[in-house]
Amino acid sequence: MIRLAKISDIDGILEITRACAAKMESDGIYQWNEHYPSKQAFLKDLEREELYVTEVEGKLVGAIVVSTFMDEEYVPIEWLTPNGNSSYIHRICVDPNLQGKGYAQKLMDFAEELSKEKRFTSVRLDTFSQNKRNQRFYEQRGYQKLGDIFFPKQSSHPFHCYELVL
Repeated sequence: MIRLAKISDIDGILEITRACAAKMESDGIYQWNEHYPSKQAFLKDLEREELYVTEVEGKLVGAIVVSTFMDEEYVPIEWLTPNGNSSYIHRICVDPNLQGKGYAQKLMDFAEELSKEKRFTSVRLDTFSQNKRNQRFYEQRGYQKLGDIFFPKQSSHPFHCYELVL
């Protein structure tokens, strides 16, 4: 089940993101840290009604942000579609103990369907250049890699931007 997040979900989401950060670090991927993702970011997502969670038997197992807000870091990218009618995926996470069971696919299916229902022309996102698994995941879903951006508080390595035309 995927639903809009509630304030009571925030601590559980943060537990999952911390577990994901630890898992990535153990795999040599330094993508998330003490600065990101933050409680403040999730509270802002919640306020904008753009934060969704997935549950199994009443237990929170993952989350995704489907936003209409374009980060300023995205401005220099030559997107496939004109700016102004795209959704943006952020902070997708699945409990590391449950990864590989299709929950991330279901979250992305949901985000893409929601974007189609809202008549967006595309879905945009970024993923860490050192996270080859994520890159394969998005490329297998039909996303095209377009260019790189930087988030200095997260890493000195770039993040690849991707777009899926709907």
